[in-house]
Amino acid sequence: MNLILLGPPGAGKGTQAEILTKQLNIKTVSTGVMLRAAMREGTELGKLAKQYIDDGKLVPDSVVVGIVKERLSQDDLKNGFILDGFPRTIAQAEALDATGIKIDYVLSLECDEKVILERLTGRRECKVCGTPYHIKTKPVPTNGKCVCGGEIVQRPDDNEETIKNRLKVYHEQTEPIKAYYESQGKVISVDSSKTAQITNDAVFEALGLDKQEA
Repeated sequence: MNLILLGPPGAGKGTQAEILTKQLNIKTVSTGVMLRAAMREGTELGKLAKQYIDDGKLVPDSVVVGIVKERLSQDDLKNGFILDGFPRTIAQAEALDATGIKIDYVLSLECDEKVILERLTGRRECKVCGTPYHIKTKPVPTNGKCVCGGEIVQRPDDNEETIKNRLKVYHEQTEPIKAYYESQGKVISVDSSKTAQITNDAVFEALGLDKQEA
């Protein structure tokens, strides 16, 4: 099964992708993870992406499309994949269609903006290995250090002002993708405002999957 996860920042795309990866035995392709890794490593791509991400803006299509095309051509994705964070614009969706790769479903996670702000402002991550934490759901160790010994920090794009800007960008540039895929009859919408488990149960039901068989 080839899936696209669609939804605003903080809607739970990363969490659901992680659960579905284990349940369906297919891999997740996350542009966000790939870009942040490049930023930590200080690559040319990472330096280019950082100036956009820190301001809550989208990384240019020319950069992102190239990364995803290369990744989807690799052998470990032949049995299926989950796209998290791509496409984010109509141009990217059209570029994906142009590759000839079939998308089975577009899973749209719908979430209240107040819930999103609470989720994102509470996120933290290790400066060294990137391990995620959250002040409510996965508290930072009392010594303030990750298990790897790295410093735990708040991402620059997780402050309230930047989050609101990211949501504005999502509504203006990414949300139209939903209509693009609705015209292809591929969109399935699920409320993701509640817990990850409740959301996952709804996802399986919406996709017509049996958890006992997954």
